[in-house]
Amino acid sequence: MYRYRKFVNLVVFLFIILVAYNPEHNPFVINEVGSITEVTRTEDVLYKEIQDKSPEYSQDPQNAYIDSVWKKTPGRNGAKVNLEESYEKMKEEGTFKESLLVYDQTPPEIKLKDLPASPIFRGHPEKDMVSLLFNVSWGEEHIPDILNILNEHSVKATFFIEGKWAQQNSESVKMIDEQGHVVGNHAYNHPDMTRLTEQENTRQIAQTNEIIKAITGKDLKWFAPPSGNHTEQVVEVADALNMETILWTVDTIDWKNPSVSVMINRVNNKLHPGATILMHPTSSIVEGLEPLIKNIKENGYRIGTIEKLLNEER
Repeated sequence: MYRYRKFVNLVVFLFIILVAYNPEHNPFVINEVGSITEVTRTEDVLYKEIQDKSPEYSQDPQNAYIDSVWKKTPGRNGAKVNLEESYEKMKEEGTFKESLLVYDQTPPEIKLKDLPASPIFRGHPEKDMVSLLFNVSWGEEHIPDILNILNEHSVKATFFIEGKWAQQNSESVKMIDEQGHVVGNHAYNHPDMTRLTEQENTRQIAQTNEIIKAITGKDLKWFAPPSGNHTEQVVEVADALNMETILWTVDTIDWKNPSVSVMINRVNNKLHPGATILMHPTSSIVEGLEPLIKNIKENGYRIGTIEKLLNEER
């Protein structure tokens, strides 16, 4: 009888163990993401060093703002050290290395789109990137050469195209778009928009948007007033059409047919973080674009479209 009772107790005990058992909470297994591993990591000397030093490498995000001179200016993401990924990259060598730090970007509270209507001259003044801006209302014979040079150097540019020119050169517009460049609006027939009524300015921009969308299938976000001539009304008309007005900070003066050395020196003297470099499809640009691109890169700048220049990414 005693042996029978002992056997029953054993069966009941095993049954209780079987019912209560949860493999996810097995105290005898150390899960890679479990508390034991985490405690070990946080107590690791290298991990603690990364943790202690991370504040000196972190940077706060910067809000977009309107500068008294340069007008609408994009913000910039902050940077926060990712402790886990930084630790994973350093633990093989077992020593702290600044070059192996991994960052997460943190967005600003106020972005470019949150600001009222105002022209844009440049990117963020601490962003080591520049943009090549081509205003196109003539010079179609130079477009293929310019695109070939950009392609050879893996550079994407922004082409502000006149509506009337686009109607007459739709294949060139398609080529520009299909090669990954950004297409913008340069009004319909290159007027001095400061002399037009609000209705006429609206028609200049809206008509060009319709023409280029019919060619590329895309809505336009960026507007460059002909010759840079603009008033507050022009900027507000573009804003009402959900477009940003783009000007420039560096002018190649390529329409004066400068020598390559003169043009490069002119750009060099004014090159800066966030620069927007104005060009046209001219023979001077065809001749000088390749050395100009090399020179910009040698100065430590990346080259991106107006979209990349004006976003908050570091």
